[in-house]
Amino acid sequence: MFPLTIQATLPEKPNILIILADDLGYGDLSCQGMSKDIRTPNIDKLLNEGIRCTRFHTNCPVSSPSRAALLTGRFPDLVGVPGVIRTHKEDSWGYLAQEAVLLPQMLKQQQYHTAIIGKWHLGLTSPNTPNERGFDFFHGFLGDMMDDYYNHLRFKNNYMRLNNQVVCPQGHATELFSDWAIDYISERKREKEPFFLYLAYNAPHTPIQPPDEWLDKVKKRENDINEKRAKLVALIEHMDHHIGRIYQTLEANGQLENTLIIFTSDNGGQDNTGANNKPFRGAKQEMYEGGICVAGGFYWKGKIKPAVRDNFILLSDLFPTVCDLTNSPFSHPIDGISLLPLLEGNEQETDNRIVCWVRREGSSRYGGQAYYASRYKGYKLMQNTPWEAYQLFNLDDDPAEQKPLNDPSSDIYQLLFKGLTEHIRRAGAVPWQSEEDVR
Repeated sequence: MFPLTIQATLPEKPNILIILADDLGYGDLSCQGMSKDIRTPNIDKLLNEGIRCTRFHTNCPVSSPSRAALLTGRFPDLVGVPGVIRTHKEDSWGYLAQEAVLLPQMLKQQQYHTAIIGKWHLGLTSPNTPNERGFDFFHGFLGDMMDDYYNHLRFKNNYMRLNNQVVCPQGHATELFSDWAIDYISERKREKEPFFLYLAYNAPHTPIQPPDEWLDKVKKRENDINEKRAKLVALIEHMDHHIGRIYQTLEANGQLENTLIIFTSDNGGQDNTGANNKPFRGAKQEMYEGGICVAGGFYWKGKIKPAVRDNFILLSDLFPTVCDLTNSPFSHPIDGISLLPLLEGNEQETDNRIVCWVRREGSSRYGGQAYYASRYKGYKLMQNTPWEAYQLFNLDDDPAEQKPLNDPSSDIYQLLFKGLTEHIRRAGAVPWQSEEDVR
């Protein structure tokens, strides 16, 4: 028997829908209670009527590594993605390892149909394209960011694809990705096999470019809002509206009760866009909690009762959780842990492990070097650039990371420092450039 927090027995092969926002600040959902100027009723519904996780963490404060961790269950530098994968090789800091096993490959063991719609950001060319890495269907954008939400170009390159075919769709990217997701979900209604859909928006990543009517609505409602903040709020509310359309499609198709929906972001909000990462310090690119602690949770109508949980959770935990739920066994090493006990309503200890974060980056601030953080229970050792000394924080007592406990001789400092050192040693054996990049 499942505990009382489960309303019904779990289906053996549920549909899985992972919705990933891009650069969404921890406080930029109305359900978080940190922003009075934003209204996100559809995402709120998922998190308020499911399990809302107050300590959901990404595996990196930037995009590509977090996506690699989500899809592999590994620390991203252990699969060749310590930094952002970009168009120009001199500014690209990762290459997804060929031996890495991705979640869609695991789900095929249980006859799932697998799809990614939206932003990929783990490779621009063969062999690191979605269809070559386990997805049956891809309709979306290969690259890192769009220079324009309407023309969908990056450095004048068109990275929009339907599987391997170059396409030139018309419209706002958020609307396009949502329409394609709705089409896919409706098509799968006619099929017997369950589906895994990874819906990765590029909103609210820069450029902050909401449709005009959404910006006008925010300005009329919020009298004191400035232009920068109004644009970001409008872009997020626009995404929330389309997530509501996807929910309504699942409901109308009779698929909702057999679909686990997971919502989160790839990292925190970008500081200069007006994002709200409260109550934390820091933002995207930073190892402070504002860069890596994000909104997130699990929704399953009729199966999961509402709950707010403060368990420490990583994006890389989604891989073993989904595998466990769908009876998709794996034997290769992973770094995440299954959260199935949590979904079943049980108490689960999730912070009794040393976890590590890394980001490698160019520019004068980073110089091609990596910077790191490590954590055990409530203690966190971190630096924000490669040139900084490490700082130790007790997040239980100091969640805003204002009072460093800088005693290198302490047992907890040594535990985290040695754990991080061992992680760096392991990652040093993993190439993060393709052969073409190093010629």
